[in-house]
Amino acid sequence: MASADPNRSFIKDVKRIIIKVGTAVITRNDGRLALGRIGSLCEQVKDLNAQGYEVIMVTSGAVGVGRQRLRYRKLVNSSFADLQKPQMELDGKACAAVGQSGLMALYDMLFTQLDVSSSQLLVTDSDFDNSNFRERLRETVESLLELRVIPIFNENDAISTRKAPYEDSSGIFWDNDSLAGLLALELKADLLVLLSDVDGLYSGPPSEPSSKLIHTYIKEKHYHEITFGDKSRVGRGGMTAKVQAAVWASTGGVPVVITSGCASQSLVKVLRGEKIGTLFHKNASSWEPSKDASVREMAVAARDCSRRLQNLSSEERKKILLDVADALEANEDLIRSENEADVAAAHEAGYESALVARLTLKPGKIASLAKSVRTLANMEDPINEILKRTEVADGLVLEKTSCPLGVLLIIFESRPDALVQIASLAIRSGNGLLLKGGKEAMRSNAILHKVITNAIPDNVGEKLIGLITTRDEIADLLKLDDVIDLVIPRGSNKLVAQIKASTKIPVLGHADGVCHVYIDKSADMDMAKRIVVDAKIDYPAACNAMETLLVHKDLMKTPELDDILVALKTAGVNLYCGPVAHKILGYPKADSLHLEYSSMACTVEIVDDVQSAIDHIHRYGSAHTDCVVTTDDTVAETFLRQVDSAAVLYNASTRFSDGARFGLGAEVGISTGRIHARGPVGVEGLLTTRWLLRGKGQIVNGDKDVVYTHKSLPLQ
Repeated sequence: MASADPNRSFIKDVKRIIIKVGTAVITRNDGRLALGRIGSLCEQVKDLNAQGYEVIMVTSGAVGVGRQRLRYRKLVNSSFADLQKPQMELDGKACAAVGQSGLMALYDMLFTQLDVSSSQLLVTDSDFDNSNFRERLRETVESLLELRVIPIFNENDAISTRKAPYEDSSGIFWDNDSLAGLLALELKADLLVLLSDVDGLYSGPPSEPSSKLIHTYIKEKHYHEITFGDKSRVGRGGMTAKVQAAVWASTGGVPVVITSGCASQSLVKVLRGEKIGTLFHKNASSWEPSKDASVREMAVAARDCSRRLQNLSSEERKKILLDVADALEANEDLIRSENEADVAAAHEAGYESALVARLTLKPGKIASLAKSVRTLANMEDPINEILKRTEVADGLVLEKTSCPLGVLLIIFESRPDALVQIASLAIRSGNGLLLKGGKEAMRSNAILHKVITNAIPDNVGEKLIGLITTRDEIADLLKLDDVIDLVIPRGSNKLVAQIKASTKIPVLGHADGVCHVYIDKSADMDMAKRIVVDAKIDYPAACNAMETLLVHKDLMKTPELDDILVALKTAGVNLYCGPVAHKILGYPKADSLHLEYSSMACTVEIVDDVQSAIDHIHRYGSAHTDCVVTTDDTVAETFLRQVDSAAVLYNASTRFSDGARFGLGAEVGISTGRIHARGPVGVEGLLTTRWLLRGKGQIVNGDKDVVYTHKSLPLQ
């Protein structure tokens, strides 16, 4: 769902709407009617009518429909010899005359099926010269609306006084866009919606990658900036005509939205006040700058700062991180005070205990974070590392080097300590960063962001790391695929799924952490007990905590297994069972075998052997972290080779699956995907590569004078 636009709060008071449907909306690329699209629009109009809105339609398409019909009729009535002759273009007025009846018949049929009555009103520009006509028109429309009838207007091109009604732009109105604008003013509409085949008004032709959707049109800002492309493939004026009509109507006091009539539920979304299409409003120039502009500016600033950061020496970048670590420790009391305020507010709001646990910065946490930042600072510089050197030809040397990705957008929930880890990784890897934390950690995130950015020197700029403060801005950020290079969501399955469905930017992250520990029949049960208890209770809210305990069937009803289960229950863990274990152990059935509790609870299930355990993990796991406890080397190697997870462990707690514990210094998250990075993502996961070719004036010239050697060279 698109975010709500605060500039569209007036929508709640809208009653009378004029909807203009463009030719490109009601026809397909081959010129035939897009029946499914028209049907969808009629259903939306029917729903609006039922909700009490007064809906007036202005439709284009008569000429196009008529041209299609007349071409077919001409083809049927032509001889083979006739078809060999040059074909004359059909008269536009004849096309209009034929198409008007066909188009209206279609609307009437569709609305009748929806139990709605519609009416046709054909007008010409000369009609509006007559004040009596205008008065009668208003009276007729008022009567129709009172009867809940949908008036459908169309310019009567068949009898227009203009010689070329589909080209001439003179008169009171000159096409159906300008007719819609005129009617909006004449009939005192509350809103005009112009439906097109694109999402709204762009800064340039929509097909150009650099063109950006304009959410709110401000004449003083956009009038001289917009570059229009070709006109509509089937209509008269395309976006140019729509903008002229929108400016005319909005200047007269009727707000206008230009949006796509091809998108699902576009009318419904407009009337929910969602941020879709382009809004024209007479007061737009006095409004605050849009958030769309501000988040773009933040992203561009982060990119500029990251490039300055990359130009620093390794020692200078190291010093920034050491300064950050010092600043964290120097401001520990202030950070803890703000965090305590967040925790108190979370308790008062009734948040779940697992969320409150993730939110809390426990004693010693700031010192631990500062230590991890210093660890990162003392790591080998990851930027501009030569990964491979090749002699392409004599005197032509190619180097593959590491470099930052660019600008990262990290969206995370609850955990303020994640902000420190992510920010320090971004600095070490030379990336710009935009952060959006959960609202429950607002005060903690704000103070941590301030402490860290204050430690960044002026020759880099504090805008290297931007903090997003409202949820509404996320939708705009996810559209910035030309500025933001990677999105990393850290949070719930729902959050990650929503992000992936809402952006063209590559997304790195895991959807959930359903981690398993499998106890084999050969396991050292004392070791198994220590691993299982640690994997569950060390930090139950973590994504690497054990959620399912798999047990070999030969261990059922043994004192050693009973001891492990008792230890879990004594620690406060609620036990649930899969179908097999439920019959034997008697604990309540789990709601699902794919379940991330993130709390003091876990599922227990019985399996036949290591292969059954692997099959269970592949079916119900999340490819995050899974562990085997065994003394059988064959079982261990089978498990390690075959379990297709980001981290696979042998006789070690799942809690080791962590960037800091793996020696990465910190992590931005754990990726369960298979592209770019997998498992705990540290500095290396935030880098890409580029190629540097050093030559001495060589040219290709069809490869005539080049002798390729492709010889590996030692790294320097």
